[in-house]
Amino acid sequence: MNEGAVVWITGAAGLVGSHLIEALHQHVPPHRLIGTWHRPTVDLDDILPLCTAEPLDVTDGEAVAASLNRHRPEVIYHLAAQSYPTVSWEQPVETMNVNINGTVHVFEAIRRIRQADRSYDPMVVVACSSAEYGASLTPEHVPVREDAPLLPLHPYGVSKVGQDLLAFQYWKNFGIRCVRVRIFNTTGPRKKNDVVSDFVQRAFAISRGEQEVFRVGNLSTRRAITDVRDLVAALISLAQKGEPGEVYNVSGDRVYLIADLIPLVERAAGVKLNVVEDPALRRPSDEPVIVGDSSKLKACTGWQQHFTLEQTIQDMFAYLQKKAAIHMLR
Repeated sequence: MNEGAVVWITGAAGLVGSHLIEALHQHVPPHRLIGTWHRPTVDLDDILPLCTAEPLDVTDGEAVAASLNRHRPEVIYHLAAQSYPTVSWEQPVETMNVNINGTVHVFEAIRRIRQADRSYDPMVVVACSSAEYGASLTPEHVPVREDAPLLPLHPYGVSKVGQDLLAFQYWKNFGIRCVRVRIFNTTGPRKKNDVVSDFVQRAFAISRGEQEVFRVGNLSTRRAITDVRDLVAALISLAQKGEPGEVYNVSGDRVYLIADLIPLVERAAGVKLNVVEDPALRRPSDEPVIVGDSSKLKACTGWQQHFTLEQTIQDMFAYLQKKAAIHMLR
């Protein structure tokens, strides 16, 4: 990446945003790496020394326009979202507002700048989701390709379809360069509220004597799982090499039965887990299998996975241990 470029990130205090900042920090100085955030889901201390951090609510269109106009970034990573399917059932209006209106505000801010400065031509990387495929994710139709029907099964998935198609519309009608990245199951250090992080957190508590029972929901679903650091590598490569207007899947190649995660978690925690199924942990709807075809991404960028799920889980435990040790010292 050009070290003189300004990079602007929404959702910088989320899982993907925080790891993206860590990766870009190696090439982009903090005064050119703008991390915006609202309602952080990670420890802000992990990112504040590495970037110019700004509070920003993407549902505030004027604030988005002011920040973009002030920084005029060459590369924009739009990651801000209400990203939890379970929460989207409880807060569908907020989910639509953040994910759809937030995307409109980013693209409209770019349009406003271009009206005054026609030379302004940033690349926008839009974080979309495998949840857009929904009912298309059936055993006979996976790994799913980018041309599969978009049939989401929850409000979050619907909001991501809207975000995805809005990005395409702004490219098609206004020539705003963007790539849409349909992200499949991703986890890693700092992750919360997915099956891997839930398993790791519960096993960590059991290893510390804080819990006894390891409660689980549906263990029969199957998921391809990508380490967040591999995802970040894909996002950076697509910002540089992606074809404007195109959409790319980012999915792990190996599919795991959720039940098969338990031995990996046990090895990392060094404990034998007392597994108990809890109906309260089941979702209203759950895709039986989620795995995507990433061949288009690989052909465009040469992307490869480097982290095994076993390594990812070990690193997630190490992160929890590090944070627990810091908390003890305070």
